[in-house]
Amino acid sequence: MDKLNSTLTAVKNLRSNVRQCFEHLADGTDGEGGEDSRNKFVHDFQERFGAINSQMREVEQLINGLQVPPTAYSLGNTAYLAQETSQDRQALYPQLVNSYKWVDKVHDHSFLAFNNLNQNTLRRSYNYCSQKRQRLPFSSFNNDPDHIDKLLSEINTPPHTSYRIFRPFGTNAVAIVTISNVMKAAIVFKGVLIEWVTVKGFDEPLEHDDLWAESRYEVFRKVQEHAHSAMLHFFSPTLPDLAVKSYVTWLNSHIKLFLEPCKRCGKFVVHGLPPTWRDLRTLEPFHEECRNC
Repeated sequence: MDKLNSTLTAVKNLRSNVRQCFEHLADGTDGEGGEDSRNKFVHDFQERFGAINSQMREVEQLINGLQVPPTAYSLGNTAYLAQETSQDRQALYPQLVNSYKWVDKVHDHSFLAFNNLNQNTLRRSYNYCSQKRQRLPFSSFNNDPDHIDKLLSEINTPPHTSYRIFRPFGTNAVAIVTISNVMKAAIVFKGVLIEWVTVKGFDEPLEHDDLWAESRYEVFRKVQEHAHSAMLHFFSPTLPDLAVKSYVTWLNSHIKLFLEPCKRCGKFVVHGLPPTWRDLRTLEPFHEECRNC
């Protein structure tokens, strides 16, 4: 009982000192006194923090002294391992006891988890799930070969934007979007979901073998980074058609990539690059440094 009382007292003192340390840290300095006041504040905090570390080590030692010795566990004939004269073999029994305690805890936690999972009211039978899937199929995995063609034809695009669709991966389409004489973009679909986008300059090749290669121009590599961010923004498995239309509309806003100034700073070039970012709602051009200002 003396050890237990000492441990409780040490824990109480530790909690009190931690509270006082945070109160001291919250009060801070009032700005008066200049550098000397700040140095005194830091010095006091370091002393308090060092005292807390010392008390934590003391509490840990006291708690370790309260642990039940391994010999309290009766593990059958394995208890004779503790009577070995060899130090190497004497270490086997404490390790065996720790393993037994760990397995016993795993068994208790597994039993509790099993009871909690059995009480789950959101379980569904296999027949219910099958019927649910049949009633609500995912339109994002529509494998109709003509669906992407019809979808892109419904988008109001500028007169100098064209689409070319091919299918190197079976039924999944790849759309090559040529935006005037500015750039090209390859949109890789999985069903109706956009899975990858590659952006290159108008004079660069963009075929089946070039889908995963980056542009040699820094400006189009930056546009590709923004295109990936927009792809995640417009992602919608429940409304895939609307997501594709919104994304392609955003992509077409780059038709004046080199002609429009930044809406924030009014400059055409910053750090050697034009405004490569287009706002996801207004489609206004911004430099990467200006969009978060």
